[in-house]
Amino acid sequence: MPDPIALPSNPPAPPAPPIPLSALLAREDLGLRLITGPADTGIQWVHPSEMADPYPYLLGGELLLTAGVLLADPERYVSRVAEAGGAAIGFGVAPVHDTVPEALVRACERHGLPLVEVPPQTPFTAVARAVWRLMAQVRLREVRRVSEAQQGLAAAAARPDPVPAVLQQLATRLGGWAVLLSPDGSAAQSAGRAPSREAREALGRLARVVNPAAADDELPGRGEPGDVAERPAPGAATPLRRAPSSATDAAGGHHLAAYALGGTQGLALGIATGAREPGGHTVAGMAVVLLSLLTAPHQGADAASRSAALVRLLLGAAPAEVAPALAPGRWIVVHASRQGLPPDRIGASALGAALGSALVDMDSGADATGATVRILLPGERRIEPQPGWTLGVSAPAEPGELSAADTAAARALRRAEATREPLARQRDAGLAELVAPTEAAVHARTLLAPIADSPALTETLRVWLSLHGSWDRTAVALGVHRNTVRQRIARCGSLLGVDVDDADVRMELWFALRYV
Repeated sequence: MPDPIALPSNPPAPPAPPIPLSALLAREDLGLRLITGPADTGIQWVHPSEMADPYPYLLGGELLLTAGVLLADPERYVSRVAEAGGAAIGFGVAPVHDTVPEALVRACERHGLPLVEVPPQTPFTAVARAVWRLMAQVRLREVRRVSEAQQGLAAAAARPDPVPAVLQQLATRLGGWAVLLSPDGSAAQSAGRAPSREAREALGRLARVVNPAAADDELPGRGEPGDVAERPAPGAATPLRRAPSSATDAAGGHHLAAYALGGTQGLALGIATGAREPGGHTVAGMAVVLLSLLTAPHQGADAASRSAALVRLLLGAAPAEVAPALAPGRWIVVHASRQGLPPDRIGASALGAALGSALVDMDSGADATGATVRILLPGERRIEPQPGWTLGVSAPAEPGELSAADTAAARALRRAEATREPLARQRDAGLAELVAPTEAAVHARTLLAPIADSPALTETLRVWLSLHGSWDRTAVALGVHRNTVRQRIARCGSLLGVDVDDADVRMELWFALRYV
C-alpha cells in the first residue's frame, strides 16, 4: 500500500468544483456528441485555442475547443494536450474540416482523451457559457450543502450527548463512517456504516500520522503540513519533522481522511467515504473545530479561574480586581469581522483558538452583517493577520483601561475595513502624551461642545479625520453614502465655527477627539 499523503495547508483549487462531461453532453441545445473517451471526465475550465501546440497555455482540467486550423500532426497535438492535463478536446466541425479527422480520433483513443464533436451551429462561446452555468449550479449546491451541514453540526453539538451526536451528523452528511480515534489508532466512538477491515486499519495508521503523541511510531520527527509520511531508509539520518494536522489515503474502495483534534488528548477524527463530494472537506473542518472543543478537558485550572472571575464581576468586583485571576499584567483587545460573511459562534471560537484565547465574545450589532467578534488576550501576545478575517488590535492596557482599549480596537477595525487591510493596530498617542490628560479633556469638551450631543456627527468627524479626509473610505467605514459624510462634515464645520479644510484646524480637532 502506498504511503499516506498529508493534505497541503492551502491546496490549489479551481473556481468551482469540476463538472462531469456527461452533464455538458446532456444539454440538447448544444448538440454535442461524444466520439471517444469516458463521459464522466471532470471539466474545470474551457479554453478555445487554435495554437499548433497549446501545451504552454493549459493549466490542466480544460475542455480545449479547436476548429483544427493548425492541426498538422494530430498525434503530437493530442499527446501534448494529455501531457498538460487537458480533460477533453472539443472539435468544431466547419469551416476548416467537414468532419472530425480520423487521425485525431485514433490519437484520442490511444491517449484515453475524450473527444467531443461541436456542430457548426454551436459557437464555442455557447459551450463556455454552458460550462460556467453548470459550475455555478454545482457551487450553489455545495454552498447549500455546507450551510445545512453547519446548522446540523451546531444543533448536534448542543445535545446532551454532543460527541456521538456530532459524529452521527457528520456520517450522515458525508454518507460514510465517522470515528473518533485514540492515540493508538483504535476507535473510541463511531457513527455510520463501518467500512472494511482494511479501511479501518488504514484509518488507524492515519491517526498515528496526524497525532503528535503517537507520531514517533510512524514518523521520524515532525514536519510541516503537506509532508509525506514515510519511514527513513535503514541507517539514514533522522530529519526533524512535525506531524501534519491532516492526512488522506485510500483503501478498501474508500477515500480516507484523518484530522488531528486540538488539545492534549491525542485524539483524531477519521472519515471514510465511498466518494469525494464537493464541500466535504469544509464540512469535516467544521466537525474538527466542534470536536476539538467538545473533547478538550473541561473546568481545568484556566476554566476555573475564568468562572471565578465571572462570578466576582457579577457580584460587583472591579475589572482591576478580577483580571489577575485570569492572567497577570496588561491586556490586548481584538475586534474582528469576517471578510464578506457575517461571523458565527463556531467561527468566533475558531478565531479565538487561532489567536490563543478562550475569552471570546460576539456582539451581533444591529443586524447579522454588522456582527463583531471581540477577543481578550494577554498583553505580550503578538497578533498576526488571520485568513478570512479583518482585525482591529488595541495597544496593551491595564485592567482598569480595558474600556478605552475596547474603543481603540473598534476604531482600528473600522480603519482596517475602510483601507481594506487585514489588520490595523491602535496608533500611538505621540505628542498627545505631553499634555496632562485632565487639561486635554477640559479643552476637548469645550471645543467639541456644539456637537457633543450628536454621536453621529462626532464619530463621522473622528473617522473622516483618521482617514485623511477621504469621503469614500469614510463612507465605507461607517456604512453610509459618501454624500451623507459630506453633509455631516459640513454640519460639523458650521456648528464648530471652523474651516475643516484647514490643516491646523484638523490637527486640533483630532487631538480633541482623542479625549472624548
